[in-house]
Amino acid sequence: MLLDRYQKRVDDLLKEVRDTQTENIIKAGKLIADTIANGGGVFLSKVCHSIENDLIYRGGGPIFYKHFDFNLNVEQQGRERENPYDQNMEGLAAYAIRKSKLRPGDVLIVSSVSGRTASVVDLAYEAQKMGIHVIAFISMKYATQVDPVHSSGKKLYEMVDIVMDNCAPAAEGMMEVEGIEAAYAAASGIASDYILWSMTSVAVEELLNKGITPGILKSANYPGGNDYNKKIIEPHYDEFGW
Repeated sequence: MLLDRYQKRVDDLLKEVRDTQTENIIKAGKLIADTIANGGGVFLSKVCHSIENDLIYRGGGPIFYKHFDFNLNVEQQGRERENPYDQNMEGLAAYAIRKSKLRPGDVLIVSSVSGRTASVVDLAYEAQKMGIHVIAFISMKYATQVDPVHSSGKKLYEMVDIVMDNCAPAAEGMMEVEGIEAAYAAASGIASDYILWSMTSVAVEELLNKGITPGILKSANYPGGNDYNKKIIEPHYDEFGW
């Protein structure tokens, strides 16, 4: 059955993550804990089609993760015409960071499976210049097969503090299925979520070892959960950052 094959492939993927990424998972978790203990913040940008939302303000998750994203909205009218301008948006990330709550010494988690997504690479590039620690989720099998597009001439894994290899195959699909041309079943989301929670487990334990009890949210739909979050966890975070 395809179901059995898929589940076996996921088991193999997660084992590969454990076998190859544990050292960096521990390193990232400790960086997050140290940053929080020193009064810094931890921000999650988009990770593999919004996997970051599995950790941001949800039951069982820490309140110290906060979302970071930006875009440029242009209000315009007029008929459609050819655009003669260079539409490279490098530099927009620097403006967004300056307008945000990110500060030197904070941690920013970013993601590009290919390691070359222009907006993500530019965000990491500018964040590093501003003294922000960057953890990047990448498929190294993918990233080592493509060319850079950023003006620095670098790909994401060449400019960040810690690389988290989600071990996804190049172009994502994990399995060959007879009768289907494209490879089936994307790998990066499952692996990235697993890595994120693994990093978080290290960070939470490190904080507890430092005498810091991080706020862990209850489900808002469980009786008493919303009141607990609003009256206890949120005020504590606003005061201490954890």
